Amino acid sequence: MRTHPKLRAAAAGATAATVWGLLEPIDQRLFRCDYSDIAVLGKAVTAGSRWRATGFAMHAVNGAVFGVVFDAVRHRIGIRPRRLAVGMALGEHVTLYPLCYFIDRYHPARGESGVPPLLTNRRAFAQATARHAFFGFVLGRLVRDEERPGGARRGSRLRRAAASRRSPSQARRRSARPRDASSARCCGRARPGRRGPV
Repeated sequence: MRTHPKLRAAAAGATAATVWGLLEPIDQRLFRCDYSDIAVLGKAVTAGSRWRATGFAMHAVNGAVFGVVFDAVRHRIGIRPRRLAVGMALGEHVTLYPLCYFIDRYHPARGESGVPPLLTNRRAFAQATARHAFFGFVLGRLVRDEERPGGARRGSRLRRAAASRRSPSQARRRSARPRDASSARCCGRARPGRRGPV
């Protein structure tokens, strides 16, 4: 039984977002910045010790939603999944990062571990850029791997699409060739039996 494409896309997005969260301690050391999306999400809704699990759950849901949107877009434009996923993730990052103004001003845990000032923080911006690019890479890779068993079907669709783009003159020439060959064969068989006027 095959899984619905939207469910596969949602699962791929949730997986990529979870991997992102697991790797945050590494990029925090690399960029020397305490910024954590898991902390921003989890500490926004709970002040207890469950903020990490809550943050991971919310981040996975966000990734699943992104995966569904990505799946809808990729069926409408002819861009490879990995390139499209990275581009969409970076586009989302650049578009939404200015909303960090509200995090800096109103987040209940602002100033705590994982929630530093963000809007004018260049290290945090670079961190978020790397995270979104990695998320898009993983999402595109997961979707591509899922599509591999249907490669022959995709190839046939591409061939049909290419054939439909041929110019009318090319189509006429291709369709005329078999008739010309068959008429020549018929004429060749008829010539030996042909008699001239008596």
